[in-house]
Amino acid sequence: MSFGQNLLFLRKMKNNMTQEELADCLNVSRQTVSKWELDAAYPEMEKLLTLCGLFSCSLDQLIREDMNLTNEAYSNIRIEDVEAFRYISYTVISPEPEEDAVDHVKRWAQQIGIESPRIIGWDFPAVSQEQRNVHHMHGYGAALVLEEGISEEGLPAKVKRQDRQRYIAITIKSPFTAPFELIPNAYKVLMAYMNTNGLKGKWDGHILDCFEKEYDLNGVSHMDVYIAIE
Repeated sequence: MSFGQNLLFLRKMKNNMTQEELADCLNVSRQTVSKWELDAAYPEMEKLLTLCGLFSCSLDQLIREDMNLTNEAYSNIRIEDVEAFRYISYTVISPEPEEDAVDHVKRWAQQIGIESPRIIGWDFPAVSQEQRNVHHMHGYGAALVLEEGISEEGLPAKVKRQDRQRYIAITIKSPFTAPFELIPNAYKVLMAYMNTNGLKGKWDGHILDCFEKEYDLNGVSHMDVYIAIE
């Protein structure tokens, strides 16, 4: 835990606020902010409380917790409008649900004749404690996005529709080098960004409130993680 690292993390989450901009908010010099971030000095209580208000965090979080979730694997936090789309989905509860669900959806794509399928996925939380703790099972949903022109007749699952929706998103490079760390932390980084910048999540049951999209870029695997916002 480091107050300086927490301050640096929160400043970057605040739309990449500069040290100069933070210094102006607190009526201190840029050099003072730099010393705080290097843990070479410590602000007085009044400034700490101002920081908590500015970054929408508690004093305990700012001083005692490790808020620094950034990693070289993460890049390009952005707000993105995802256009309306149709999809068919499949959910699995198993020891390897992501692989099972995605493979199933890929077989659907082959049946339909889609050579380059667009597949997205999300965690499925409706898993009992016994399934999770005793049988080591988890849930995952995968969806095949249907491009324009694909008929809905004879498809292997019910077609669902989603209207145009705004999301906050982040990109992970090589997510499967440490998937149980990088992917959950990506959601935490997005939630921290939302909290710091006053963005509200959207969880109304009519849209995908979050999802993941895998793809290759220049021979390197990438994943975009999305959370719906108001």
